[in-house]
Amino acid sequence: MAGAPARCEAGTERPTGKVFMPQMMQAMRQERLGGPEVLRPVTVPRPEPRATEVLVRVRAAGVNPVDWKTRSTGGQLGRPPFVLGWDVAGTVEALGPGVTRFAVGDRVFGMPAFPFEAGCYAEYVTARSRELAAVPEGLGDIEAAALPLSSLIAWQSLIDTAAVAEGQRVLIHAAAGGVGHLAVQIARSRGAYVIGTDGPQHQEYLSSIGVDEPVDYTRQDVAETVRDVDVVLDLVGGRTGLASLPVLRDGGILISVPSATDITPAREAAGGRVRVTGIFVEPDRLALEDIAGMAARRLLTPRVARTFSLHEVARAHELGESGKAGGKMVLVVG
Repeated sequence: MAGAPARCEAGTERPTGKVFMPQMMQAMRQERLGGPEVLRPVTVPRPEPRATEVLVRVRAAGVNPVDWKTRSTGGQLGRPPFVLGWDVAGTVEALGPGVTRFAVGDRVFGMPAFPFEAGCYAEYVTARSRELAAVPEGLGDIEAAALPLSSLIAWQSLIDTAAVAEGQRVLIHAAAGGVGHLAVQIARSRGAYVIGTDGPQHQEYLSSIGVDEPVDYTRQDVAETVRDVDVVLDLVGGRTGLASLPVLRDGGILISVPSATDITPAREAAGGRVRVTGIFVEPDRLALEDIAGMAARRLLTPRVARTFSLHEVARAHELGESGKAGGKMVLVVG
């Protein structure tokens, strides 16, 4: 951690002409578990990058369901105090010893440290350089910050775990959601036939992002209308995965993402006919680089619903928990 507060703002110059960074920064920290009101602005020392780390000036930070779940329960972070946030996009401001992948001034994005504290609800954050990827030309900071956690869940589920290939049939539950809409685009990029479930208000959107067979789960029983699926990506949880087993062909795979879902009943019901697994996303710069390539070619576009300032993060949590966000929420920081 740095020492006394600086007397100039970020990017200002002293008479020597050298650019100085502030020694202190703003962050949204919580001292106790609870509702959105526990997220409070604090002034704290700016972190210093250690070996293999870079210091990132945060330009935008994504807000995810895991954020408000951790805020209220502690999740993997345990007891406060801590600073939430794992999705980040920004500019490299300093390099720790041994960093070779980036230079000062590079634009980067990523999901550092997950599921441990990264502290992206702040003006600066440090991250291991190999947890980040370069932001491609033409992709803004807000879009870049909307991608990491959600796209990595989709990628690690469909590509790394299921090895989705051309011609396969993929069923995605909650296909218009934060992870689902990216999973649709990733599956389509591999030549899969995509079936997507969501509510009636999302059917037109599902068609617009390439879903071959949109399903309104309020009017159609998936188990009765869908057949011969190779991969089911369950982003809903509860009994959704279990109810999807009949649609899978022999040798298929059911991937359940919600961490609170007990996959044991589905695995027992499958009886070895299909594979049933959960997944826990982890930092992966190689996947991020592939994702960046897709975004650069406009094969992968995040749906950003709302932006908020850093100090408005409690409002973002309230909207997210209401289920009415309609897409990804992003904090505009710098």
